[in-house]
Amino acid sequence: MTAIPRTPVAGPFAVQAPAWFISDLHLTPGMPRTLAAFERTLERAAHGARTLFILGDFFEFWIGDEETDSPFAQRVAGALRALAARGVAVYLMHGNRDFLLGERFAAAAGAKLLPDPTVIDCAGQRVVLSHGDMLCIDDERYNRFRRWTRKGWVQRLFLALPLRTRLSIARKLRADSEGNRARQAAEGNGVPVVYGDVAPAAAAELFGMAGARLMVHGHTHRPARHEHAAGVRWVLTDWDLDGRHPRAAVLQLDGGGFSLLPQTD
Repeated sequence: MTAIPRTPVAGPFAVQAPAWFISDLHLTPGMPRTLAAFERTLERAAHGARTLFILGDFFEFWIGDEETDSPFAQRVAGALRALAARGVAVYLMHGNRDFLLGERFAAAAGAKLLPDPTVIDCAGQRVVLSHGDMLCIDDERYNRFRRWTRKGWVQRLFLALPLRTRLSIARKLRADSEGNRARQAAEGNGVPVVYGDVAPAAAAELFGMAGARLMVHGHTHRPARHEHAAGVRWVLTDWDLDGRHPRAAVLQLDGGGFSLLPQTD
């Protein structure tokens, strides 16, 4: 078992409540119902939120900010920009699928990119935010992949490849991932596949590094509220309105604490 990456914890910085948290939408043109649910959520956020955090894996994959010019990305960016124009602050954090999301898309979306992890102060609470993959330290294979893909020189080499080559690589990785999910689902009689889980020791370490007793993250697709000796950890759900097990929800933080807002209607 390895330790969590020694990434500096950003923040803290203050944000206005109500704050909404989502992650793992895995947006792609092939999931139109999920996109429509997200757009409905943004309409609700315009009236019910002051801050929106998207904590990684917003897109199914992202091969470089040239994708900002695609009609699909423009539609998504436009929806976020419209929300920001209505006074809701929008923050984006990288996930393991979209870690190449850059300033070009963020500018188009009227959003700000956040380091992983980041600490915020909201509604009188100090909260550490993460995508969550850094906490799954028992998955050695994934962590080797993560260490390599987060190296600046590796990313520069990948981004120097022709767009068609990058797209081919991304599609191959996605196909491999989908094939693995399909096999696991078949073995589990159609039950949604779950991902590697957070190691309690890693959660405790991040609580300590952040000086916080509240944590919000995604990645694992295991939505829950966990109580640790060091604090309370909220895990966000993934979104999928196009499959057999529809799921989508917002985690809200306001003066009354945390609450879940289902978004499957």
